[in-house]
Amino acid sequence: MSEIKPYRMQCYVKVLADAADVNRDIVAGFSALRDAEDLQRSHYFSGRYENVYIPEARLPALQPVLAAARCGAAEYLGQPELELAVGFWLNEMCPGHVTLPHRHDEDDERVSGVYYVQVPDNSGELVLTQGAITTRVTPSAGQFVFFPPEVLHEVTVNRSSETRLSIGMNFGVRG
Repeated sequence: MSEIKPYRMQCYVKVLADAADVNRDIVAGFSALRDAEDLQRSHYFSGRYENVYIPEARLPALQPVLAAARCGAAEYLGQPELELAVGFWLNEMCPGHVTLPHRHDEDDERVSGVYYVQVPDNSGELVLTQGAITTRVTPSAGQFVFFPPEVLHEVTVNRSSETRLSIGMNFGVRG
C-alpha cells in the first residue's frame, strides 16, 4: 500500500475532455434506470433520496468519468501512480432541492469528489468549509471537484427550473 501524502489544498478542480458526449449518455442511462426498484437509495430528505446507487455495469457511460476521477483523485493526493478504488452515487437535484452540510470521513476515504453531469444556470453552488475557510464552487458540466473527506460541504438551493445531475464519489486505496 502506498503512503498517502498530506493534502496540498482544500479543493482541486479538473475538467473531463469530451464531456458533452459522455454526459449525454449518462443522462440517457440515468433517466432509463432511475426508477428501477432494485437500485439502492439513501439519505431521504424533503421527499427525495439524495443518493441513487447504479452499478457501473448497468450504466457503462460512467466508465470514462470513473477512470478520469481515479486519476484526478490520485493527482490531488500528489501521487499520480496510486491506484484508487472509488465508491459513487448519482445525485438528482430538482428545483428547490438542497444538500445539507455533511462530511464523508466515516470509513477509509482518502479523497471525496463530485463530477457534474447536467448543470443548469443557478442550480446551486458547492460550499466547502474547513475551519475559518469557506470555498464556493459554481459548477459546470464536465467539471470534477476533489476535496478532503473531512471537509464539511453542502449544496445551496437549486433555483433553476431544471434538474441538476452530479456523481458523488469517495476514493480509497485498493487493498
